[in-house]
Amino acid sequence: MAKPNYSFEKRQREIAKKKKQDEKAAKKAAAKDSANPSGASDKPDTDESGSGRNDR
Repeated sequence: MAKPNYSFEKRQREIAKKKKQDEKAAKKAAAKDSANPSGASDKPDTDESGSGRNDR
């Protein structure tokens, strides 16, 4: 009788897990893109220097 190859099974589980994570990340990115179609970022508006501070 053949001996089970646990290393192979573990690697297959890892590959499946990675694939699932990648699909989830792609789905999340697609949902984010569709929620924000104008291309505007979530970053707050900053002045020309990019510091984000209002120097008065």
